[in-house]
Amino acid sequence: MPKVKLYNSEGAVIGEKSLKDEVFGIAVKPALIHEVVVGLQASSRQPLAHTKTRGEVRGGGRKPWKQKGTGRARQGSIRSPIWVGGGITFGPRKERDYTKKINRKAKKQAFLMSLSDKAANDRLVLVESIGSKQGKTKETVSLLGKLPAKGKLVLVTPSRDEMLARSTRNLRTVRLLGVSAIGLLDVLNADYLVMTPAAADKIENIYSKKS
Repeated sequence: MPKVKLYNSEGAVIGEKSLKDEVFGIAVKPALIHEVVVGLQASSRQPLAHTKTRGEVRGGGRKPWKQKGTGRARQGSIRSPIWVGGGITFGPRKERDYTKKINRKAKKQAFLMSLSDKAANDRLVLVESIGSKQGKTKETVSLLGKLPAKGKLVLVTPSRDEMLARSTRNLRTVRLLGVSAIGLLDVLNADYLVMTPAAADKIENIYSKKS
């Protein structure tokens, strides 16, 4: 059962919290995480590139010259793919679907593995309370400056906190997410996860095998 240090708002260690093995103590399989990440990124990809076929290009409504007698090769339209300005053969189309199927259990396991990796490498920081009374950025900066968490941070709260959201929106390296909104890519992109014990308990209740 992994144990994580618990800090107060002054950055002092006030104890430890034991986390459930089935959520924060899973053996990490990089291949599975990679598979899920590729699937998530592919599913979010938008087919922006789009070329027109000969039937969609403007013009070419009549035969450029008669079939016989000119000595030139027969042509039916100036918008044929062999003409400059003509349609494109086998070009990219916006109808293409990049979505890749991800099994629900695989997606869940990859997410839990990412949480377990953070816990195992001391990248999961538990704080007794995360909040902002006045919604001021300096309040959150002061709190985070006292914690052993640097770089890109993801703050996880049990539910939405409007004042805390207001105090973090100007911080480029800090992202605030609720338990219901956090995902695999959010965890992987963060250097540290900072959350309250209540948020950790809620994650365990959602993702534990018993639930």
